[in-house]
Amino acid sequence: MPAVSDAVGGQTRAQLLLALRTAILLVSVAVVCGLGLANLVRHLGSHEFPLAQVGAFAALAAVLAVEAVLLVRRRPWGRLRLPAVAVVLAASVLSAATLPDGRTASGVDWVFGAANWVGLVVLLDRPLRTVVAFLSAHELIAALNLVLFDDVDKGDLARLATGSVNVIGFPLCVAVVAAVLNRLAAEAAAAGAEIERVRTEEAVTAESHRRRQQRFAELADGTIPLLAGLADGSLNPEDASVQRRSAIEAARMRRLCAETDVVTNPLLHELRHCADVADRKGVVVELEARGHWPTPPVTVRRDLTDAALTALATAASWARVTVVGDHELVSVNVVADCGEVEPPRPATPGVRVEVLGNGETVWMEARWQPTT
Repeated sequence: MPAVSDAVGGQTRAQLLLALRTAILLVSVAVVCGLGLANLVRHLGSHEFPLAQVGAFAALAAVLAVEAVLLVRRRPWGRLRLPAVAVVLAASVLSAATLPDGRTASGVDWVFGAANWVGLVVLLDRPLRTVVAFLSAHELIAALNLVLFDDVDKGDLARLATGSVNVIGFPLCVAVVAAVLNRLAAEAAAAGAEIERVRTEEAVTAESHRRRQQRFAELADGTIPLLAGLADGSLNPEDASVQRRSAIEAARMRRLCAETDVVTNPLLHELRHCADVADRKGVVVELEARGHWPTPPVTVRRDLTDAALTALATAASWARVTVVGDHELVSVNVVADCGEVEPPRPATPGVRVEVLGNGETVWMEARWQPTT
């Protein structure tokens, strides 16, 4: 259940991020292909190297196109992220280095207000510090270009500072919102996982309680009256019939415990536990299995093992159990020196039990047809 909750939480986070990526892509396309392209076309004649500006614009447009393809395929940037950031910063450097003198952070400097949004598109799902580092690098490119290659005055610095408010402020606000959404999605996923964990624990507890009640009910008909009779003295432990009854109930309890074990062949596993009760009394038990058969339901296994259980629990010195089966028939045979015994009648309609006796030796067979 926690794994399912984690998957749901991850899906919710992915959907939120997908919607945010789509919105930021649309904003970036509007800024780059709208305002940025308009400024570039309007002032293209004033550039000494117009092809460099066109190349920078093409680089940013290519990054946006890759993001659109990734969105359609619902994939993250992955290994393409670092090359994409490098392309955005290279376009910023190329455009800034070929600007006319004194035009940094002006209307001619179209890349100053465009590359920041393209970088945000690439880094939207990354930690906030990564976006801050990119915006700082983008701002540093413009500042160094102004300081190193232009004659700086107060007006230039004021223009750069004023433009930086929009260039850094708006993308940074969006990055903060993205970080908050990612955190909320992670907290929601963690809360969902905790709820599922609690529900799972409650379900396990309820199921364990149900199984304990079921086992108690299964022991109520035989074992509990026997123990009550021994406790209040109404049953004599020295009585042979009480001893036989006790041995049978002990074998049934062993079988009941074995029913919850996870094994390849539950029928043989439960028969071995029944044989262990006889072995502890010094009875020589032979258990043999032939063939392969489908796993019978619990109720069928009880009917198949009841005859063998009764014989094994009451055998005097020896017993032989043979299990033969395939996909059409499962047969449990037992021969033992247990005298005359009467196994319980099968509760499952598909199980048939036959008993033949010859003095102290008794042969019993329980059969079940899986295909019936």
